Amino acid sequence: MSKSSVPESLPPHIALLVVQLTFGTLPVVGKIVLKTIPSFALVGFRIGITALALYLVQRYRGNLRLADKKDYLKFAILSLFGVTLNQIFFITGLSLTKASNASLLAVTIPIFALSFGAVSGIEKISKIKTAGIVIAALGVVLLIDPRKASFSSDTTLGDILIIINSISYGIYVSISKDIITRNGAIKSIVWVFIFSSIVCVPLGLNSLASIDLSAVSLSTWLLILYVAVVATLIPYLFNAWALARVNPSTVAVYVYLQPLFGFLAAIVFLGEKVDSKVLAAALLIFAGLFLVTKKFESGLKQ
Repeated sequence: MSKSSVPESLPPHIALLVVQLTFGTLPVVGKIVLKTIPSFALVGFRIGITALALYLVQRYRGNLRLADKKDYLKFAILSLFGVTLNQIFFITGLSLTKASNASLLAVTIPIFALSFGAVSGIEKISKIKTAGIVIAALGVVLLIDPRKASFSSDTTLGDILIIINSISYGIYVSISKDIITRNGAIKSIVWVFIFSSIVCVPLGLNSLASIDLSAVSLSTWLLILYVAVVATLIPYLFNAWALARVNPSTVAVYVYLQPLFGFLAAIVFLGEKVDSKVLAAALLIFAGLFLVTKKFESGLKQ
């Protein structure tokens, strides 16, 4: 059996499930924090704490030096799309729109990732893979119900910022596989956050001047720490590790699980009931994931 016929291992898919579970808590927790902390300050705390934690982890593991000096510039560019623009536009957009709008617009991330990957020649689009992304997207739309979203003039700016965030993250996913594979997940993500912190931390500190820090409750500070560690450090690390082992489109399509996990959490913790719509949406999402992640072999075996 040739190497190309060996199926993708299970661990990367487990890692991507963890990514969506942890990322999926951000809109709710972020909304709570944004009632007290300005969006740029939350971004600054989120990126700064994560960068420091990752730096300490990598220093314990070894040095930060990159073998190819050209990779420093590449990581700086990656940080722009994967963290800086991504987080600034998402957190700011979240403060200006509804959580349901943000969840619905997240459906565009895999579409942008696959489109950019195809245009740049990084990844080949197959009919089966495209069908999987479309089917999973339909499942998310059914689950969220666009009629519940409110795309009014009051949320227009926030909606636009969420879309820009989706484009930015889609580009990051599509172009980062090669450099992360060469340098390793932890070292790669450390440099991504170091470069991003150079921009985001000063912006965050500047925005703190507009609030009274002594009035910020302990629970809010703990939620900020949660955002940095659980909803940032863990998913970015797991995402980078998985991206080095599977196709970018596979990483991107897992985004569709975020709203599904949100609904499941409501069922478990809030006692909400499962109806036929949730079951149908789950079926479509998992069917789409199967089509994107399954390796269909040709009739000829090598």
